Amino acid sequence: MDISKKLQELGLTLPEPIRPVGSYVPAITSENLLYLSGILPFKKGKLLYTGRVGGAVSVQQAQEASKLTVLNALAIIKESIGLERIKQCIRMNGYIASEENFYDQPAVLNAASDLLKTLFGDAGVHTRTAIGVYALPLNSPVEIDFIFEIKG
Repeated sequence: MDISKKLQELGLTLPEPIRPVGSYVPAITSENLLYLSGILPFKKGKLLYTGRVGGAVSVQQAQEASKLTVLNALAIIKESIGLERIKQCIRMNGYIASEENFYDQPAVLNAASDLLKTLFGDAGVHTRTAIGVYALPLNSPVEIDFIFEIKG
């Protein structure tokens, strides 16, 4: 499966890989797994949106941010090991900065999950957690980390 070709067919381009904003690495491999650190929805060096979902950020904007976060993750993968080495998305943990009465965190992450399935087919289907939090780094509405299985 040629992910670069699929991205092109969908009219999507990968951004430049984002650089860490703290003391960590964006990706690390262990045996046949690739772990990605928490990724924010950066576009050209700036967060796409800021604030909490259900307040300053709408569900639709947060969904757009979650899709951008997937593209940022793929950019990191491409730089670190190459997209062609991905066998399966195993796990996605999503953190949604949420207003007090916002309970639709899964809907925000569905956009990211659906994009992975569109790009990778069945290999994009994964386990997932959607967690509402009060605040995220840099006032981001979304942060996602991933675990991918790597081809042998």
